[in-house]
Amino acid sequence: MNFYGYKRPDGRVGIRNKVLILPASVCASDTTRIIAQQVVGAVTFNNQQGCAQVASDQQLTMDVMAGYAANPNVYGTVVVSLGCENCQMDLVVKAIQERTNKPLKQVIIQEVGGTLKAVETGVRYAKEMVSEAALLQKEEFPMSELILGTECGGSDPTSGLAANPLIGKLSDLLVAEGGTSILSETTEFIGAEHILARRAATPEIRDRIFEIVHRYEKALQLVGEEVRRGNPSPGNKAGGLTCLEEKSLGCIHKGGHSPINAVYDYAKQVEAKQGLVIMDTPGHDTSSVSAMVAGGAQVIVFSTGRGTPTGNPLAPVIKITGNRITYANMVDNIDVDASPYIYGTKSLDELGSELLKLVQEVACGKQTKAESLGYTEMSIARVCNFV
Repeated sequence: MNFYGYKRPDGRVGIRNKVLILPASVCASDTTRIIAQQVVGAVTFNNQQGCAQVASDQQLTMDVMAGYAANPNVYGTVVVSLGCENCQMDLVVKAIQERTNKPLKQVIIQEVGGTLKAVETGVRYAKEMVSEAALLQKEEFPMSELILGTECGGSDPTSGLAANPLIGKLSDLLVAEGGTSILSETTEFIGAEHILARRAATPEIRDRIFEIVHRYEKALQLVGEEVRRGNPSPGNKAGGLTCLEEKSLGCIHKGGHSPINAVYDYAKQVEAKQGLVIMDTPGHDTSSVSAMVAGGAQVIVFSTGRGTPTGNPLAPVIKITGNRITYANMVDNIDVDASPYIYGTKSLDELGSELLKLVQEVACGKQTKAESLGYTEMSIARVCNFV
């Protein structure tokens, strides 16, 4: 099974061909928005961080920024900084160059003379990159080049009964093709971590699964909080989920039945052709998706029982629900109805084959509903408060 994509100079394969206007901090975010609005083919996001951060917190931001620039769906990047933030231009450029050798330009607002001159320079750079990107011809690649991110949000019982098992089936099918699938949301392993640990390929990976779960719980306890006070969310409870363990037992279905071959820290580079892996992310949808995209995922599959319109600036997000009422109510937002599995009109094998075909089509250029609507939500996980 193959798809048509873009070969990058670093050897990775993209399924989109975007130019990223990257804000190094919150102070550059409006400037990057203005630049991207003037260049067809350019994308950006609102970076709420990049300054007034302690080192460990800043590292998460740096990893996401570098990972976004390195994501194979990006042709090249124009980095825009204010000039005095923590995430200094030289640090951001160095982090990007450690991950990729794709085209890279820099604009420092304070040095070029303010917003208008920064916009003029950034637009010029972006248009040059878009013109260069347009010359690339798509090539045929095996599905093993894909890194798939899996997410669930706005869950209800149908997520665990149908949508997440369907994503798990897709994950197993992609792994069988030689590809990589990322299982995320560490807080939603709690109560089911022992089940995941049994599938670890090595004792070291088993121990790492327990470590990230226990560390997450302890981090919240350090500030006097408990994860169960916020998870399940009010929407989860209204949908019929009663406790975090119940939610976790549904969540882990997204990983299918393949062995777990690695555990990655938040937003670190994920290797292709690695089978099923875990990334240590929050259960918070947009910050979890952002980490997987920063890790190199070209496409995301996202289950939702209650319904969500979430997208991403760089990676197409395929939305799946197991709730036929939600699908009818939010057909403009949701790509796949998994409820036939619940009602017995289609098997998981049938739905899995259909979903793999859809992923192939999206990889070849078919827009997801989130893409067609222009949804580009994005956030970055935090270690602690601003300083």
